[in-house]
Amino acid sequence: MKKDIHPNYHDVTVVCACGNTFKTKSTVQGDTMKVDICRNCHPYYTGNRKIVDTAGRVEQFKKRYNLQ
Repeated sequence: MKKDIHPNYHDVTVVCACGNTFKTKSTVQGDTMKVDICRNCHPYYTGNRKIVDTAGRVEQFKKRYNLQ
């Protein structure tokens, strides 16, 4: 087996945008890793589903097919 070809695998602290932190191991440089979403704030795990209707698509559909 060749020596010195594997990346450095060390402990890192993951910091989420929601404020949650946890420890894991990674090959990422540095002692901290920042993420946008984790299991504490992800809609799939929390059950908080949001339907975003910014363009009024539901109303357009109802109007087109007369589904009031």
